[in-house]
Amino acid sequence: MRVSTLLRNFLPHAAGWMLALACIVRAETPPMPETPADVKAPPADASKTSSGLASKVIEAGKGTKKPGPDDTVTVHYSGWTTDGRLFDSSVRRGQPASFPLNGVIKGWTEGLQLMVEGEKRRFWIPAALAYGENPGGGRPGGMLVFDVELLAIKVAPPPPAVPEDVAKVPDTATTTASGLASRVLSKGKGETRPQPTQVVRVHYSGWTTDGKLFDSSVMRGEPAVFPLNRVIPGWTEGVQLMVEGEKRRFWIPAKLAYGENPPPGAPAGMLVFDVELLEIMK
Repeated sequence: MRVSTLLRNFLPHAAGWMLALACIVRAETPPMPETPADVKAPPADASKTSSGLASKVIEAGKGTKKPGPDDTVTVHYSGWTTDGRLFDSSVRRGQPASFPLNGVIKGWTEGLQLMVEGEKRRFWIPAALAYGENPGGGRPGGMLVFDVELLAIKVAPPPPAVPEDVAKVPDTATTTASGLASRVLSKGKGETRPQPTQVVRVHYSGWTTDGKLFDSSVMRGEPAVFPLNRVIPGWTEGVQLMVEGEKRRFWIPAKLAYGENPPPGAPAGMLVFDVELLEIMK
């Protein structure tokens, strides 16, 4: 995915759970990754950061370029609990994983920024930087151990400019009965607007009212595709006002977003989105 911050069941990436990765049916199943001999605890030769993240280089990479927190990386990885149980492995699936570093658990966001392309590294990620001690939803608890190979880095484009009217709804905006405010940034084409059960393809960026960018398909370089009845109410209502090619800015009150006390990782209060409706899917 990642209409990460839009789906009601928040979040596959910013709050934690690693991204739902597709499995590929293969003629031959790749061999099971071997459990590390030092899976129970970081060895003496591991380095440790101030956050408690421990790691050691298994195989050196090439160059000096490291990914930034907004960059997208492609990796192969395997993950174990400290009792040696393998709980996830792209190696086992035979398919590398790609994701933005600001969309995964904290231990990955920090740890991958230590690596260069071609490097293989083992991480011992404390619970506070993973899913906690007693996570739900089938996620592994406690310290986790990952072997990661950094295959490629895709540098994120510059962040979109913060809207000049991000702090409050301007006089030029129109407001619906629900409290949703918006104004057209550039006109689209035609008169057809999406229905609530239709799937749309959009580019978007979202800010809190203090100007903090919390999500952007533009920075990922990948439009988001989703059914309008599966996102926050402000989006379900707002995108139905648009035609293809239109760009519009929305001020979505908390009650139409994630509320004032949202789930972990979700932004609180009024949210501001710039949305470009690229296509109403047939």
